[in-house]
Amino acid sequence: MSLNANSSTGNKPPFISTFTAAPHRMMFFAGAIQILLPLSIWLLELIARHTGFLSTLEILIPTTWAHAFIMLYGVVIFFIFGFLMTTYPRWMNGTLISKELYTGCFIWTSLGIILFEAGLFLNGTLLITGLIMFIFGWIQGLYALLMVYRKAPAEDKSYEQILNFSLTAGIAGCLSFLTWIYTDNWLYVQYSFDIGIWLFLLPIVITVCHRMIPFFSSCVIDNYSIYQPKWSLYAMITACFVHFLLKTAQLPQWFFISDLPLAMLAFFHSFKWRLISSLNIRLLTILHIAFLWLGIGASLYSVQSLFLLFNDELILGQAPLHSLTIGFISATLIAMATRVSLGHSGRALEANNYVMTIFIGIETAAFLRILADTNFMNEVMGIHMNLVAAIVWITCMLLWVIKFAPVYLSPRVDGKAG
Repeated sequence: MSLNANSSTGNKPPFISTFTAAPHRMMFFAGAIQILLPLSIWLLELIARHTGFLSTLEILIPTTWAHAFIMLYGVVIFFIFGFLMTTYPRWMNGTLISKELYTGCFIWTSLGIILFEAGLFLNGTLLITGLIMFIFGWIQGLYALLMVYRKAPAEDKSYEQILNFSLTAGIAGCLSFLTWIYTDNWLYVQYSFDIGIWLFLLPIVITVCHRMIPFFSSCVIDNYSIYQPKWSLYAMITACFVHFLLKTAQLPQWFFISDLPLAMLAFFHSFKWRLISSLNIRLLTILHIAFLWLGIGASLYSVQSLFLLFNDELILGQAPLHSLTIGFISATLIAMATRVSLGHSGRALEANNYVMTIFIGIETAAFLRILADTNFMNEVMGIHMNLVAAIVWITCMLLWVIKFAPVYLSPRVDGKAG
């Protein structure tokens, strides 16, 4: 009697076959590495800045700008591609992305960003080479998604249209950063960061939330009515675009024009999507709570802009920005990645105490980062709250990597392919 490779003999598929079996495995693992290494180095930089125990990092470009670029582009794109390469064929009834395409995207982007990071410490040629490779890999990933989009039979592709535009904007943001390196014109680095937040990341995360949170909720909440009006999605994306235009025009006192409607829409959706009803379902709760931070962040931007309009005073510093980047974006990415990692590895769709501790820690870090922009709290605590927030946030992210990185290197626990 013959036995196949996955029979009762206990033989496992080769490692490379397991690792390349699905796009999310490779992409999420690369994202986990980008959490592990750059954030650990950034923590050392913050300790040096706020305690004097260590020397600050000496790299080719300002450390704050390097950190911002890596977080806006170099970490999140792996989670975005891993998620979208899995969901695009499902959403539009399209064909699966070929292993050749998603493997090529993984190789170019992951190798490119690692060379870029090494170049920060070594030389400019390596830095630029890595950045160009990273952008090329990004283009290849977008091409793979566009092939699914173009050939899929689905009639409604409105979600994918926004996502395609946002991914293209992300490429523009990376090119703007590359242009800054060549020209040393600081405006290009500012454009890169503004594009990264308002035209790339926020539209993508908002769109995915609009598409998935009502669907996930309908699967587990009794008598749930799905609420997904396209007008509200377009209105939120338009608000992001208007904020970008105001930022580019250097009119922060008028941010409330875009951000107040965005806040109201976000809170309205939290209500319509039944946030309260989700609180006894942990894996769903973390998505709803993460989305709530969109309304909080937009509200803080609105308050600050109104103070600027009437008093010319920046009362909240970078608190609105970090409420969006930490509280909303990073928490949503981790919540979505957790769900995909569990479901596509054959594990139960449940958030245990370990996962909940990580999520609570991330949201706590967002709150602490807001406090860091109040000098009063820094004086009371005797230490800069930015450092405390960073320690909490980075610790939680590293705990997530420890938990889930091995999942991408191991076969599914239910024995299925993928």
